[in-house]
Amino acid sequence: MVNLVALPSVTLPNGPLPTVSVVIPAYNEQDSIEACILAVIAQTVPAAEIVVVDNRSTDDTVAIVRRLQVAHPDAGIRLIHQDAEQGLVPTRNLGLDLAVGEVLGRIDADSVIEPEWVQHVAAAFVDPAVGGATGPVIYYDLPFQEALRRTDDALRRTLGRISPDVRLLFGSNMALRASAWREMRGEVCRDVADDFHEDIDLSIHLQQHGFSIVYSSDIVAGMSARRLDDKPLDFVSYVLRFERTYQAHGIRSVALRTPMLVFLAAYPALKVARRSQARRLAADAAAAASIEPAA
Repeated sequence: MVNLVALPSVTLPNGPLPTVSVVIPAYNEQDSIEACILAVIAQTVPAAEIVVVDNRSTDDTVAIVRRLQVAHPDAGIRLIHQDAEQGLVPTRNLGLDLAVGEVLGRIDADSVIEPEWVQHVAAAFVDPAVGGATGPVIYYDLPFQEALRRTDDALRRTLGRISPDVRLLFGSNMALRASAWREMRGEVCRDVADDFHEDIDLSIHLQQHGFSIVYSSDIVAGMSARRLDDKPLDFVSYVLRFERTYQAHGIRSVALRTPMLVFLAAYPALKVARRSQARRLAADAAAAASIEPAA
């Protein structure tokens, strides 16, 4: 049973901000979960809680989270186990259901949010009409990170202008109003076949319930470009989740197909860049390891 506690409200010059829980679904994320959680702990405005929902991990993910709970007892780290079924959607749903903040931040286990992320997310929800918020990402394991961030930001802003009727959340960097989640909870797609982009499905349901989605260039999260490691056909299938999600909701907007074209066109060059970056980092690590300490 979850004990609901009174959460502290943060007051800035413009008045109190809503409290923000950060929900992190995780499956076999031992290589990234620590950096993800530490970035949430390091916020300038503390999160109300950090809800890690483990989905049958077989690696050291759970052990790492438990170690961080001990090392940071005041950080509000909660470890929840979703063992009923494998999948992102039921794991995400359980975390959103059990989180107690007025705003439910949702990031991936390989996300590394910027230090003012919680503050900017909370500020976005001062307007009661806002049901969702999102922002740009930085691919921290690719070269030319700042250039890619600016490109990502420009693409998302442009998409919002050319398709104002349907705004899209981005699952690695997004937040929902808790009351909006409870209102639409029973309608979001279960996606048992794992065919959809769950963040787009959330976006559509939010707006069907009359909530707006805002985009802020200040809500920044780092994320891994590990999806580029997929084989070409697997990557294409992943990108086509856009189309399958749109078709399931009867959305015909040509503008909303733009991200598919961008991802497919950029995939070859970005895959080469990622491999080059990995080789360079491996060479740097080998060189550092070969240096003998001074006597």
